[in-house]
Amino acid sequence: MPVGALWQALADLVLPAPCAGCGRSEQALRHEVCATCARAVEALRASPTRPDPAPDGLPACVALGAYDGALRELILAFKERGRHRLARPLGALLAEAVAATAGPGRPVLLLYVPDTAAAARARQGDHMRQLARGAADRLREAGRQAAVAAPLRALPKADSAHLTSAQRAVAAAGAFVVRRGAVEQTRRAAPGSVTVLLDDIVTTGSTLAAASCLLAEAGIHVDACVTLAATRRYPAQRAIWP
Repeated sequence: MPVGALWQALADLVLPAPCAGCGRSEQALRHEVCATCARAVEALRASPTRPDPAPDGLPACVALGAYDGALRELILAFKERGRHRLARPLGALLAEAVAATAGPGRPVLLLYVPDTAAAARARQGDHMRQLARGAADRLREAGRQAAVAAPLRALPKADSAHLTSAQRAVAAAGAFVVRRGAVEQTRRAAPGSVTVLLDDIVTTGSTLAAASCLLAEAGIHVDACVTLAATRRYPAQRAIWP
């Protein structure tokens, strides 16, 4: 272990650290999250969500919870604030939503919405790749067959935070290209599996719809989209999963 990483690991053992969810400093954090925030997100249950209006080509979509409170802060801490150890608990939460969506028995093939190269550099790695791998690990620990494939590559794009729904749809339509070699591997892995497209947040659904349509054109059918959170603008609907 590099000296800097070792020092940080030792410091984490003896110094109070701010919880990634609420910001309070506590000495005993579980994967950088206090017990209160951990209980809050672990109590969430996956349910269907649908933007209104939904973009053409958007598959059935499931979210673990609304994009607020502790869940929002944990996503931002992992994605934008360098709290990389959150990959394991967030991946496990994503796995719970995938399991509720895919149902028992069938293998699961996890695809994900990739970061652009610039975003991956800034975040020291593609954050959705890390979450997809964490979700697959958790599913396998639970006895499910699960694999991860990466048939999409993200093209450079402008910040969409302040775009309208229509502008987001236009931007999303040209946001990805297929990786030809990876597409062939994905096609071979897909038969018999539930194919799930992962992202961290669903807002207008334009990104998930555009990615799903591009995959369909390449011969890969997305059965469902699963995200950690749905924006409060489009809250998750109540549902009971079998």
